Amino acid sequence: MRIALAQIVSTTDPSTNAARVGEWTRRAADAGARLVVFPEATMCAFGVPLAPVAEPLDGPWADAVRTAADRAGITVVVGMFTPGPAGSGAEPGADRPRVLNTLLATGGGVEARYDKLHLYDAFGFAESRTVAPGEELVVITVDGVRVGLTTCYDVRFPALYQALAEAGAQATVVATSWGAGPGKREQWQVLTRARALDSGSWILAAAQGDPRTVGLEPSRKAPTGIGSSVVVSPTGVPVAEAGAAPELLLAEVDPDEPGPAREALGMLANRRPLPRVTALADPSS
Repeated sequence: MRIALAQIVSTTDPSTNAARVGEWTRRAADAGARLVVFPEATMCAFGVPLAPVAEPLDGPWADAVRTAADRAGITVVVGMFTPGPAGSGAEPGADRPRVLNTLLATGGGVEARYDKLHLYDAFGFAESRTVAPGEELVVITVDGVRVGLTTCYDVRFPALYQALAEAGAQATVVATSWGAGPGKREQWQVLTRARALDSGSWILAAAQGDPRTVGLEPSRKAPTGIGSSVVVSPTGVPVAEAGAAPELLLAEVDPDEPGPAREALGMLANRRPLPRVTALADPSS
């Protein structure tokens, strides 16, 4: 199956971003892709209040994505923000109520959502102040290929990718708006390859491009992207990589590869429940 990763640079204007989704979805379909993955926060770049931006999945922004997917005849996975559950208030001074960081998967007979499970409370950023966590794992089927859905900071939690593989995922999406900083690109490269090896799955990692490549200054208070979208094989080998600028990255995904990779590496079959930790006495006490 041919897939596309749409490495764009989102603005803070949802209507502009919806038009961009339509344009890049057409480009992906024209290139023969059956699935196109957009980054986290495609609806609106981080760095602005999210509650006023969030829309339900039957709202106009999601409907614009559905129209683009239907016209192109392919499946689209795209990052957006939806209203949070009742009672999901945030800390004083933050948006109220909290929103959900949602992946919408639509088109090609698919209609699903994934709400980001692990929130980015790291490197001085506190996503949990404005975003509520999701509660469900999601696997969709695109042209017979089972595809798991994950978002950004999820990539630091290997058990999630193994759980998706055990649920039948042959490939897993990582839609991200990766934060810049010393060593962050290297961490991204290591983590995407590691998650492929942990799960014996294709990793389809679609990232926000670096805003500086289109003449925009990155936000100093929010993760707005560094580029480096990548497709990684089930044996941890990058087969297609993007630079920092906007790019439509294309790759062929063989759904038969995870089986031999998992058999050879044994990472799923050989897992054992972790034994109890023995707490040794501190000899200095």
